[in-house]
Amino acid sequence: MILITVKFPIRTDKLAEWKELSSYYAEAVNAEPGCEFFEFAQSVLEPQTYICIEGFTNSDAGGAHTKTEHFSRFVEDMPDIVSAQPQIIYVDAEEITGFGPMGEIEPRS
Repeated sequence: MILITVKFPIRTDKLAEWKELSSYYAEAVNAEPGCEFFEFAQSVLEPQTYICIEGFTNSDAGGAHTKTEHFSRFVEDMPDIVSAQPQIIYVDAEEITGFGPMGEIEPRS
């Protein structure tokens, strides 16, 4: 599995555009055949920063993702929306197949 985390610092005056683009993009990426998960979350410590977490089955699926129309639109529109260059972590980990339970926390009854 390919695991990717990206921090997107968003310009305050571009939040409406960000919300429209990120919603469109997340929906489109989640519909891709090799996408295991894809979502954005707002940082608690940096409210103008949104974190993207994504997982693709393998490098072929990740490569196909970068050739889609929605990827092209996203990278074309984002330079007008970000306040600084996004930062990324990319991990190719064949042994990981998805999320698993966190051992330290379970709901109380």
